[in-house]
Amino acid sequence: MENLEAKNHPIIDLGSWFEQPAGCYIRAWEQARLDQLTADIFGYNALQIGQPQINALAASRMPHKWLTTTTLTNSRGNLKEQAPVAMLLDFAELPFASQSIDLVVLPHVLEFAAEPHQVLREVERILIPEGRLIISGFNRTSLWGARQMAGRLSGHHFLPKEGEFISATRMKDWLKLLNMEVRHTDFGCYAPPYQTDKWLQRFSFMEKIGERWWPYLGSVYMMQAIKRIKGMHLVGPVRKYKRLPRRQAVQLANKVHKQGK
Repeated sequence: MENLEAKNHPIIDLGSWFEQPAGCYIRAWEQARLDQLTADIFGYNALQIGQPQINALAASRMPHKWLTTTTLTNSRGNLKEQAPVAMLLDFAELPFASQSIDLVVLPHVLEFAAEPHQVLREVERILIPEGRLIISGFNRTSLWGARQMAGRLSGHHFLPKEGEFISATRMKDWLKLLNMEVRHTDFGCYAPPYQTDKWLQRFSFMEKIGERWWPYLGSVYMMQAIKRIKGMHLVGPVRKYKRLPRRQAVQLANKVHKQGK
């Protein structure tokens, strides 16, 4: 049973990494950005998939919120205070009806998922038309991405070795195939990949420099997309017009005709 759970586990060892100084550094930026994004998204049903260390729906004002996760033991804090938990081992089969969710948040799920394309297809299935999707991921084109590649060669991994970084450009292509329109992408966390608070604080000055001079080289990105339906157009409220009787309509038409002469 233990081997089976390890095999099907979509996210491996990332939860404990988020408790370390480098993970807390990433988590703080993502939490602040998620609070800004979700507060302005309206609807009824919101879903966070994975990573209970990040309370992605904390600022959401939607009345119904859920969290799907693989375990309760790797979480910091009380999950019951965040959202109802739906336990499952496979994010590729979500237990929600089609077109039933207004907002889905994927914090570092796809890069550690065995079938990231299938996870995205499931998310697209459960989202309502014009529903929102927020994805966070590690940026392949960054100092942290370079550190991850070097760790694979040397055997000294900085991030969980099972992770496969997905570039923002590649993620946009995947979403485009699913008729998901990317509205905006934010990059953040420009400090070098140090493992201690001391060194991360020493390089805190790089945050403002990075945002101004190399904004696309942040360690992580957060992407917001909208589910579009081909042929669907949003219109205003339909006005109801009173239909005139046939005789009255003919008299009105003759009157207009005589006035025009």
